[in-house]
Amino acid sequence: MIREKEYNAAVKEYAKNIFRYLHKSLKDAEACNDLVQDCFLKLWQHKDRVDKTKIKSWLFSVAHNGMLNYIKSRSKNIGLDFQHENIEDITYTDYDLKEILDKSLNELSPLNKSIVLLRDLEGYNYKEIGEILDLNESQVKVYLFRARQKMKTSIQLLSNSYDQGR
Repeated sequence: MIREKEYNAAVKEYAKNIFRYLHKSLKDAEACNDLVQDCFLKLWQHKDRVDKTKIKSWLFSVAHNGMLNYIKSRSKNIGLDFQHENIEDITYTDYDLKEILDKSLNELSPLNKSIVLLRDLEGYNYKEIGEILDLNESQVKVYLFRARQKMKTSIQLLSNSYDQGR
């Protein structure tokens, strides 16, 4: 059972990290703020059922699921299939390193993107990521490997495009 003191400590400790995690995927600060608030509302509503030693992974699970629901509802409301830009149409000179990394990250599926962000941005270990995303450690390792390989390929395409443009 989570008490008010533990709840307040969780808000202080994890709100910024959850926002950063969501914002990397959604790029919409208002939606991210709403989702963060929703996470903490749900934590308070479920305070009797959440193990206080697993607050962090529980919050990130709620955030991840909320993000996926937001993406689904947004695509239904807009009525568009979100398609990625053709990576070969992008020249290296149009982007700095951060933009290139963001572009390659955005080429990933939502699950793979979440795994990369949780591991490389938030510093979670494989077991924690598995708990958050309801995967086993082996699946996390495989998805992470594949996601990094895809990002590497995307970055190489951008680099080749830049080299050819010289």
